[in-house]
Formats: sequence, structure tokens, C-alpha cells
Amino acid sequence: MLRWYDTNRRDLPWRRNRDPYRIWISEIMLQQTRVAAVLDHYARFLRRFPTIKSLAAARESSVLAMWSGLGYYHRARRMHQAVKLIARERRGRFPRTAEDWASLPGIGRYTAAAIASISFGEAVAVVDGNVERVLQRLHGEAQGKEAAWQQAGILLDRKRPGDFNQAMMELGATICTPRAPQCPLCPLNLFCESRGAERPRLQAARKRQAISYALARRSSSLLLVRRPAEASLMAGMWELPSLPPGLTNGAVPLLQLRHSITDTDYHVAVFAMLPDQLHDAATNAQWFTYRQCQRLPLTGLTRKVLRRLALASNDSTVESICR
Repeated sequence: MLRWYDTNRRDLPWRRNRDPYRIWISEIMLQQTRVAAVLDHYARFLRRFPTIKSLAAARESSVLAMWSGLGYYHRARRMHQAVKLIARERRGRFPRTAEDWASLPGIGRYTAAAIASISFGEAVAVVDGNVERVLQRLHGEAQGKEAAWQQAGILLDRKRPGDFNQAMMELGATICTPRAPQCPLCPLNLFCESRGAERPRLQAARKRQAISYALARRSSSLLLVRRPAEASLMAGMWELPSLPPGLTNGAVPLLQLRHSITDTDYHVAVFAMLPDQLHDAATNAQWFTYRQCQRLPLTGLTRKVLRRLALASNDSTVESICR
């Protein structure tokens, strides 16, 4: 496994050193998110918050603004809480063991073990979806979550635990994939009981929903609405005002796009509206200039809409749609 990893591992920015701050950020961003989607966000986030001190001193709204587009915003909030605890109560010193990492907000068993093994060389195994799949195929049967953790611990290389953990995850991500695994290229091929993909699982039908938003302009400003602080999703984030069915009266939308969140596919339509047509948006609504918009914690969908509208006007900034 280690020989294969040394030769075949992807050149990812968080693998270029063992800085616990950078590895921590990457692990939180990678939760339920593809590597390709994380790369740009990771680079921008570190440019804005290069040290734990800079992140601890930042306002939550600034952190969420930099996180916008990654989704699952509770991850950013909890990471920000944990960073403040380290800065305040630990004087900026990072935990060194998985047990200590797991005591921080937003850090579960997997993340704690990943950081401790990669950054500090602690001999603790990790099990994520990729590792669990590798182990299941290797042994030819589903083992259950706790059994997978025990088996990963048995296989772990004690001299290079961080590299071994990353090798197992890399194998599942690039070779032992859910569909069409590349078994002839697998370093574990001779030991594997399965040598192939399991039968595809029946997937629940995805939900579909149509939603409409208003683009209201005043001078060089946009009208945005803030989600309630108690909202179950994306609390406190800013978005375009939503429109109830029927308000558009057959108007032609400025923009239509598709947007997916977890198990739902949304058909999104954006309509140009006058401010006095949006009486229901008065609560939690505010006008922002394009420069202010760029610093706000926008929902991922709102950021996508503004980017698409800006590109449609042949301008790479939000300013173009505020004119």
C-alpha cells in the first residue's frame, strides 16, 4: 500500500506539509464534498485566513462568506468555534492526539484520527466511506462500521500511520471506486476476495422542486434577504428574495438554471422585479452594493445566480448586474 501510494498519490495542496491547521481545514472541507470542488475554496480560504490567529479573530460572517459555495455551513461554524477555543484556551497550541481533537466542536472520530495521524504521527486508523468500501471488498463481506474501524486498526502501518491512512483513502477514491473499480491496478488485488464492484444499490428517486427568485435593483445596489438565525439550513446567510407562485404572471425570467442540494434537484428561475413589488421581502431585507455583496455570506445558490448573471452580461463582477 505504501509503495503504491508513494508512486501514485495525487498532488493535493494539503499533502505538501503536515501543518495541522491546513490539514484540519482540508478535512472539514472534504466532508461530503468532492476534491475537485474543494481545491479552489481551499486556496481562497487560506489566502484570507493563513493562520489560526487570523481565523480566530475573524467574524463569523466573514468565515461564512469565504465558505460560500461549499454548503453544509454548520461545518464552518463549528470549525470557527473550535479555532477560537484553541486560540483562547490553548494559547494557539493544537491538540496532538485523536482523543484531544475529538473534544473540539465539529470534530468527530474520523476527522480527529485523520489530523492526529497525518500531522503528529499518532498510530490511529481512519475509516471514511472510501476506506470502508476497500475493507468490505477486501474481505468479501460487509463488516459494519465498528468492525471496519477494528480491521483498519489491525492493518495500520505504525511507522507511517498518516501516509497509510491516506493511501487507503486514495485507493478508494481513485481505484476501488463504487462503480467500475480498476482491479488490475489495485495493489491489494492478490488479497482481495471481491475483485469487482458490488451489485448497485437501488437509489431513492430524487425530489424535484421549482423555485423563483427576484432580482431587484436600485441604483448600483441589490436587494438581499437574510435567512432567520433559527433556520435549519444556512441560518443567517443572505440570498435573493424568493417569489411566491403566480407573482411573475407569465414574465420571462432573466435566468434559469438547475441546482442540486442533497436529494433534491431545483429548477430555479430569476425574474427582474421592482422594489415596490416585493412588500413581503421587507423583513430581514437590505440593499447592498456590489462590493458589499462580495464580502457577504451568500448562499451557494445566490452566489451561483449572481455569477451566471454577471457572465451573461460579459462582466466578471457583480457590479455589472447592479447597473
